[in-house]
Amino acid sequence: MATSLTTFTDEALIAFDTLAERATGLFSPTLRLGVTGLSRAGKTVFISAFVHNLIHGGRLPLFEAQKSGRIARAFLEEQPDDAVPRFQYEDHIGALVDDRVWPDSTRAISELRLTIEYESASAWGRLLSSGRLSVDIVDYPGEWLLDLPLLGKSYAEFSHEAFELVHLPVREELSAEWRELAATVDASAPADETLARRLAEVFAGYLRACKQDQRALSTLPPGRFLMPGDLDGSPALTFAPLPKLAGDRGRPGSLHAMMERRYEAYKTHVIKPFFREHVARLDRQIVLIDALQALNAGPDALVDLERALTEILSCFRPGRGNLLSDLFSHRIGRILIAATKADHLHHESHDRLQAIVRRLADRAIARANFSGADVDVLAMAAVRATREGTVKQGRETLPVIIGTPLKGETIGNETFDGETETAVFPGDLPEKPGAVFAPPKERAKVMDDPLIRFVRFRPPRIERTSEGVSLSLPHIRLDRALQFLVGDRLA
Repeated sequence: MATSLTTFTDEALIAFDTLAERATGLFSPTLRLGVTGLSRAGKTVFISAFVHNLIHGGRLPLFEAQKSGRIARAFLEEQPDDAVPRFQYEDHIGALVDDRVWPDSTRAISELRLTIEYESASAWGRLLSSGRLSVDIVDYPGEWLLDLPLLGKSYAEFSHEAFELVHLPVREELSAEWRELAATVDASAPADETLARRLAEVFAGYLRACKQDQRALSTLPPGRFLMPGDLDGSPALTFAPLPKLAGDRGRPGSLHAMMERRYEAYKTHVIKPFFREHVARLDRQIVLIDALQALNAGPDALVDLERALTEILSCFRPGRGNLLSDLFSHRIGRILIAATKADHLHHESHDRLQAIVRRLADRAIARANFSGADVDVLAMAAVRATREGTVKQGRETLPVIIGTPLKGETIGNETFDGETETAVFPGDLPEKPGAVFAPPKERAKVMDDPLIRFVRFRPPRIERTSEGVSLSLPHIRLDRALQFLVGDRLA
């Protein structure tokens, strides 16, 4: 499906870029790892923990190269792309370790190069390998990735699908103002800049409302409406879907024609460069999702998350090339779909969360007709903010998680000050993953709503050695993620 997103000219440019990149990296092996996810899934935290644990020799028992002592050192180098902002690793680690606050969310694309010096596990490998691998970590918002399917859709198709979504029960209330305004619009009337701006503003407001925690909806293109950056106010971001279009093309000078032209400009100047310069150059990919938030928000949010995963998978270029084809194009050989915030659960529910995500991913893979890459799923916490314990409640012993809730978080009538540790019984996920995909009435019979009692915790207090060196960040299953994403390249 991804090939339909590009023209012959696009493919020629991708081939040229790839060939130049291969020539540059001929004697310095490089792996480009894409890190994306939907809002608040923890992309910044994942990258920071990934780098910190490798640089500081963290506890990674399932990361074979580290476990066997074959990694000599890992260190940061200058990134190869001078026009891409650097991922501010040092600032994010300072926030996590020194200030014990979560770093700011991803708002735009950024990049970081981590170089690993290692010894191959085999004599043949030691003979042929340089013993050095540079991992170029590319961080970008998942909302931008969800724009890529628009490349294969006309403005009329985009409008039709947008109005199908707004009539879903979970979106009806959120889209009320937008629908009321759109109902007064005549698409065939003369173009009106004031009206176009008003339509774009109200449509963007509806998309922002969908993102709120209590809704946790995921399918929200165009993504730059949520993160406009330096395009804020430009014509390429001043358009919106229109209802009841008379045909695929608007009459010259009409509002329909204006919106269509700006939609096409958005594709040309925003989506295509992002795909060609970043997504088409990836070798591996991790997609982070906040499945717990979607589960708590209800079946509609879960269906929407599945729809978003389907759209995301349809955008990648999966597969394994050969020596010749790899000179001209990158293919994503491995994709990891990871549910974050496993530290919000007792370990008894970690495998249950992973089973739910596996079911979700399998359904998305089938819908996207996706094949050609290894896909795995994982429940993890890149930085573990809690530890586990038990409390007695009458004759019952309850498994709890213990941590420092963020200032202002509440449980019942208690509001936390951001300094006091507390024990929380988070609840349990159902043993059978199919229960969360059941119709609402059946779902209510087997589980409570909400599933999990969410309290947001501060990052953990990191111990220091006698020399004042910070120990590595604690995690849940980060080592499994590293092994899947880069382990084979360090064999």
